Amino acid sequence: MSENARRVARKFVAAINAHDVAAILAFLAPKFVMVDSLGNRLPREQMPSGWKQYFSMVPDYWIKVQEEIADKNRIFLLGQAGGTYVAPGGAPQAENKWQSEAVWCATVSRGKLTEWRIWADNEPIREKMRAATSR
Repeated sequence: MSENARRVARKFVAAINAHDVAAILAFLAPKFVMVDSLGNRLPREQMPSGWKQYFSMVPDYWIKVQEEIADKNRIFLLGQAGGTYVAPGGAPQAENKWQSEAVWCATVSRGKLTEWRIWADNEPIREKMRAATSR
């Protein structure tokens, strides 16, 4: 099953990097949950608006996977995430680029993601957000 998990996770990351919300949603099982780096559990129902909002806040968001570790129906992806923070009503500015190390865990069942868990240092984007609001 780990090859199936690898394939699904790779295609899911490609959909994220393409900012294709419809493709992202197509990979999610009905009982899907995303667990963010703060431990918040977000159900599938929140994904359409959540991804649209995130892509408006970081319009060039990207994930770069450098290593994969698969185990049965799970795959851990190690790499970096980054982009440019854009304040509401603002425009992208070079000084608002950020990136951080991250780990994602995709749990797959029957070709669909049942969980997408993220561990990342969010301080780089928070720093850009604070700086943008103080200008």
